[in-house]
Amino acid sequence: MQMLQAGDKAPAFSLPNENNQQIALSDLAGKKVLVYFYPKAMTPGCTIQAQFLRDSLGEIKKHNVEVFGVSPDAVKRLPKFIEKEQLNFSLLSDEDHSVADAFGVWGPKKFMGKEFDGLHRISFLINEQGTIEKVFDKFTTKNHHEVLLTYLSNT
Repeated sequence: MQMLQAGDKAPAFSLPNENNQQIALSDLAGKKVLVYFYPKAMTPGCTIQAQFLRDSLGEIKKHNVEVFGVSPDAVKRLPKFIEKEQLNFSLLSDEDHSVADAFGVWGPKKFMGKEFDGLHRISFLINEQGTIEKVFDKFTTKNHHEVLLTYLSNT
C-alpha cells in the first residue's frame, strides 16, 4: 500500500453518488475537497464519523470545502445511510476499490486477529488546483471533524 502524500496530484476519478449520478473530481475544480474514506456505511465508527462531519458541515463550508465520503459500499446502500443519519453531504460508491487503490488506502488490515485487505480510514484535503494539500491519518472517528477544522482554521 503506497499512500499518496501532501504535494501529490490527486488521482482523477468519477464515482456514482447516492443518487447514482457520477461525481468527478474535475467537476469540483476551484473548490477544496475533503475525500474521506470509510470502511462501511451504517457501522458504529463510520456512523459516528459521519454524524460529526454532518454537524460540522456549516463550519467546514466556510473554508470553501466540499465533503465526500467514499466507501466500497454499493450505491443502493448509500441513500439508506444518508436518510438514517440525515447526512448533508454526498457519499460515493467505490465498489471495486479502484479509487481507494489510486489513493493508496486499500491494503492489509488486522481485525480481531484476522488479516484481510480492506479500506483504511484516511482523509485527503485536495486544494483548488487538484493537489493533495493535507493527509489526515491520525484521528479517531469522534475527533476527525475537529482535526480537520483545526487545520482549516490555521491555514
